[in-house]
Amino acid sequence: MEKFQTLTSTAVPLPLENIDTDQIIPARFLKATTREGFGENLFRDWRYDAGGAPQPEFVLNDARYGGQVLVAGKNFGCGSSREHAAWALYDAGFRAVVSSYFADIFRGNALNTGLLPVAVSDETLARLLAAITAEPGLELLIDLPSQSLTVPAWGEAFGFDLDPYKKECLLNGYDDLDYLLNLKPAIAAYEKQRAWTW
Repeated sequence: MEKFQTLTSTAVPLPLENIDTDQIIPARFLKATTREGFGENLFRDWRYDAGGAPQPEFVLNDARYGGQVLVAGKNFGCGSSREHAAWALYDAGFRAVVSSYFADIFRGNALNTGLLPVAVSDETLARLLAAITAEPGLELLIDLPSQSLTVPAWGEAFGFDLDPYKKECLLNGYDDLDYLLNLKPAIAAYEKQRAWTW
């Protein structure tokens, strides 16, 4: 997994609430078991018509918007449990998703993928969506060590919560197994000093 420290990027606004995992990556594309290749079908039924032609009104097909941050409406990632939703976002180049609420299972899958879910207040989310829609070049700065999202043009920073364990994993580029392997020297040292009694 890639390390995540700070990210400065423009953002893609998607002001829809209750975006579920089947909208993020439709079930018919869940045939692979590796993480690669899902990005091309991200939001497939919104991005393309039945014949496969891009829908020009959908934000991912709008050349004005781009970047590594998706700013989406409340209750993002609800619906069925599928890692593929986080994989598709990551494979499409997103490194963070900003919303005012994330479904718990999606949040966990995102963090396990290296995709940072940033939860802000409903008011802040509304401001961000309006500003990015009006000014596609607006940059966001996400600082994981300080757990803050800053809009430099506003001179404002917004804090966000994150589980300390998952934060450490993201900062170091660890998945759960990497984290355990990282503790191997400490475990070995403990075992050496431990008095065995039979």
